[in-house]
Amino acid sequence: MKLKLIPLLLASATMLPGCFEDKTNDAEGIPPAPAVTKENAAAAVNGVYIGKTTLETLEKELAQRSQGQTLPKEQLLEELIQRELLIQQAKQKHLDKTPELVERLNTVKNSLLSQAAIQDYLKTNPITDEDVKKEYDSKMANLGAEYKARHILVKTEDEAKKLIAELEKGADFTALAKKHSIDPMGSEGGDLGWFTADRMVAPFSEAVVALENGKFTKQPVQTQFGWHVILREDSRALTPPPLEAVKEQIRSLLQREKVQAFIENLRKTAQVEILLPPAVEAKPEAEAKPAEEAAPAAAPAPAPAEEKPAK
Repeated sequence: MKLKLIPLLLASATMLPGCFEDKTNDAEGIPPAPAVTKENAAAAVNGVYIGKTTLETLEKELAQRSQGQTLPKEQLLEELIQRELLIQQAKQKHLDKTPELVERLNTVKNSLLSQAAIQDYLKTNPITDEDVKKEYDSKMANLGAEYKARHILVKTEDEAKKLIAELEKGADFTALAKKHSIDPMGSEGGDLGWFTADRMVAPFSEAVVALENGKFTKQPVQTQFGWHVILREDSRALTPPPLEAVKEQIRSLLQREKVQAFIENLRKTAQVEILLPPAVEAKPEAEAKPAEEAAPAAAPAPAPAEEKPAK
């Protein structure tokens, strides 16, 4: 059966450190990767063994990237065989000694090392279920309320005041909205449904929060859209989602915060010297040059506007 390369896996940075021998390991005190023997190999290419663990790593990586989807083991092994052939070809041409590739390999290695430092920190300083529950309780306690309201939007304050006067005489809010509101929801009687205060512009939301259920604004409320008359129909406390539904999101958030604090602490205790010159903000051309240099010396000054002859 003819098998094809898998481009996504071919470009996988995770596998790169095992593909090229890193000559700097001994100098940096980093032990070389364990030697692969025939007993723990999945295949051999021109005498070079491909380890079973390499195949397993590739399987796990693919499963993570494709959300659990897998490929036949023989197809993955063929990918590694073809990759090893390309590696051997690159080494024969000494491509692994070029400054560009050495720099890229160092970048990959440093990226993996930084990720390893983060994983090690989280392993020794894990986010516990108790931490997640505490954060959940804190967020849900301040969840706030949501409101159900209607409004009538008109162009002028006087129009809004006239509508308020009609409402005080007992006019039906929905009927007035359908007749006078210029808002698209006017045809629905100005019904805005349920919403949280942060979804509306500040003057509008502040007016809604200040009202009691069943009451309308006694003064018009101005926003950039016009003038509003608002009826707060109802309100209710927001129902928090179950802990089980959001615990992983909370855990991820706490992990990011913990890692950020960890890195900031490392920065504080390190000796960091910025060697690049500070960036210079470009000034407007008019400010960058003296006034006398902005125009040729011989150019006559324009006459003031008030001195120009009338046509």
